[in-house]
Amino acid sequence: MDLLTRIRGPRDLDRLGLEQLDQLAGEIRTFLVEEVAKTGGHLGPNLGVVELTIALHRVFESPQDKVLFDTGHQSYVHKLLTGRQDFSKLKSKGGLSGYPSRAESEHDVIENSHASTVLGWADGLAKANEILKKDDHVVAVIGDGALTGGMAWEALNNIAAAKDRPLVIVVNDNERSYAPTIGGLANHLATLRTTDGYERFLARGKDLLERTPVVGRPLYETLHGAKKGLKDFIAPQGMFEDLGLKYVGPIDGHDIEALESALQRAKRFGGPVIVHCLTEKGRGYTPALEDEADRFHAVGKIHPDTGLPISTSGLDWTSVFGEEMVKLGHEREDIVAITAAMLQPVGLGKFEAAFPDRIYDVGIAEQHAAVSAAGLATGGLHPVFAVYATFLNRAFDQVLMDVALHKCGVTFVLDRAGVTGTDGASHNGMWDMSILQCVPTLRIAAPRDADQVRAQLREAVAVDDAPTVVRFSKGAVGPAVKAVGTAGGMDILRTAGTDAPDVLLVSVGALAPMCLEIAALLDAQGISTTVVDPRWVKPVDEALAPLAAEHRVVVTVEDNSRAGGVGSAVAQALRDADVDVPLRDFGIPPVFLDHATRGEVLAEIGLTAPDIARQVTGLVAKLDGRYESRVVEQPVRD
Repeated sequence: MDLLTRIRGPRDLDRLGLEQLDQLAGEIRTFLVEEVAKTGGHLGPNLGVVELTIALHRVFESPQDKVLFDTGHQSYVHKLLTGRQDFSKLKSKGGLSGYPSRAESEHDVIENSHASTVLGWADGLAKANEILKKDDHVVAVIGDGALTGGMAWEALNNIAAAKDRPLVIVVNDNERSYAPTIGGLANHLATLRTTDGYERFLARGKDLLERTPVVGRPLYETLHGAKKGLKDFIAPQGMFEDLGLKYVGPIDGHDIEALESALQRAKRFGGPVIVHCLTEKGRGYTPALEDEADRFHAVGKIHPDTGLPISTSGLDWTSVFGEEMVKLGHEREDIVAITAAMLQPVGLGKFEAAFPDRIYDVGIAEQHAAVSAAGLATGGLHPVFAVYATFLNRAFDQVLMDVALHKCGVTFVLDRAGVTGTDGASHNGMWDMSILQCVPTLRIAAPRDADQVRAQLREAVAVDDAPTVVRFSKGAVGPAVKAVGTAGGMDILRTAGTDAPDVLLVSVGALAPMCLEIAALLDAQGISTTVVDPRWVKPVDEALAPLAAEHRVVVTVEDNSRAGGVGSAVAQALRDADVDVPLRDFGIPPVFLDHATRGEVLAEIGLTAPDIARQVTGLVAKLDGRYESRVVEQPVRD
């Protein structure tokens, strides 16, 4: 690591020759494999952008020039070149974020890790430079997978409208997002990859024709004047140039000299330019290259020599869903699946293998996925759109106006709901139960264990006249939590054991084991507690209000924002039913949560059994105090 340890900032790259830069690229790849193997993280994407990131920082002057990444998981090399080489706590509390972070460095501009946004950011920054008469450059690095998102094309439409506003768009084309990129754009980029480039052709033609007496030079000028048609014939890049965007490429994304040359030309151009770079995800690491599923897009802790995981967890929520989807697919021919460029991460790989004609990968286009699902439902099918909980935020309007308004039977399966931890603020699925509360007719299921995932998924797809949502956590699923009774459609997980119970504890989803622990702690304090799992948290079960009226206090516990969440819905339902009992809601505060383990985040926000039990004990004690005070203050009669 002789060279890497001497890099403290981008300008340290300036003194290195080409051979040294190639050596540095090798050192960076070795570093990434060794360090990310210890912590887990996005390995494959970063192995693919080593030379590209070196070239970017050689050509542009960060932080004066703004270098933006979409998505931010490809920023590890950028971190190394900007002075952040301690990866020992990557994605852990107190360590480096797995994405760009403004708190870490002035070289990090944007840290929202939802894809397809970078071109909008770049458009705004370029406009600001123009208004403020700054000559700084704006460079947007976007993967070919992120280019499948509609927001990217909305931004391109605006970027292209200003022919003299400098902006460099670097397309990091590795043919993949998680898995191979799909769709018309992917086919177009594949054509560009496999066609001998126009610029190379023209250079060879110029050399030949200029040596041809008399007619050579005029013929070259004629061909050059007809370049648009010639380009479309040789390298059909016209889609970009028809938008008014200068196109450079394709460029070998692992040739530093070629990359620097292309980026320098783009920098000098003075208008919007696309630099199309061909890279290889997982480059230089055989286990990644042999992983056809996702080229080690994201890994846990692994053996660096073999790429094999150091440990394996038990059954996870995603796998339970995936297996049940296959069973449902065999039982019902009308069930189809949708994914937004995340087939394997959301557990639909087995469904694809079993029913390849009944699954649709729409690319990173959640809005389109929701509307397309409405069309599928209207056409007589029942679509199941599996997506990370935090990514459904992007399709709220479509869920509301296209699916719910039209009474479409669409099931949204939200993976990674609640606190996910190590991926930080943008990936915690803490908003879905809040933003979906206001959608008329929509129903939300929050399964507490694997058995309930299976059961409630089946209940959801049985609904054909309204949208349904099934949300579950990230990682391993715990043991089954058995019900000891029912109330309406709700499961009673624990009875208070008395005719005058103190606390009704409403447990939401995967927090059921913690809620039972809370009840045990309260019981040790002499506070009798009933624990109920609503199963379907929207709408609030009609049986909840009369059950609440039998208790002195109602407590809700959810892995979602307290603002507008299940606790708020329960409070409103109790008010509507004229049930006047104190209610305390526990959940995630309305803040952006820093990266840490799930347990560390829950502890930091006070969402643990001891914290909640302590506060509920205090609440009950206050009620007892007020009751005793009223008794004392009553006048004594003769």
